[in-house]
Amino acid sequence: MPKAAKSQLLLRVILLDPPAGVKFRAQRGRDTLAEPVAEAADRIVFEMPIDVADASASPPRLTGEYAQGPAGGRFLYINSGTSAGDPGSPWTRRVKVHLSTIDPVLIQRHLDAPGSVIECAIAGKAKDGGPCCATVPLVQDWELRSGSSE
Repeated sequence: MPKAAKSQLLLRVILLDPPAGVKFRAQRGRDTLAEPVAEAADRIVFEMPIDVADASASPPRLTGEYAQGPAGGRFLYINSGTSAGDPGSPWTRRVKVHLSTIDPVLIQRHLDAPGSVIECAIAGKAKDGGPCCATVPLVQDWELRSGSSE
């Protein structure tokens, strides 16, 4: 697959069944927080642009303000509680959503389909009933979707 210099992906992460009353924000860079694009009792939706530095690398080399971690192991952070800017919260957590599981073919399909997004879903709650944290498995693998958020 040819190198896709200066191409950009739009990633959508859906937190399913988040705990009530807990604030969630996507981490942009080291200390900036981004609001969700949609929020309801049963889901919180984030959309984040990610730059494709090299689609032919294994895993594809993804960069940008939302991409965290080393080149071969990039991930997104979704923060909750005090980490999401809620000083009164009893929670201080953040979850990693790994980008290395996005298939290069899916990246190319997205780049070829203007207005699409690459979407995954994770559980919003941890086993203790609080907000999700650490590295969590996807409950919906990365998939190509239309651009409108739910």
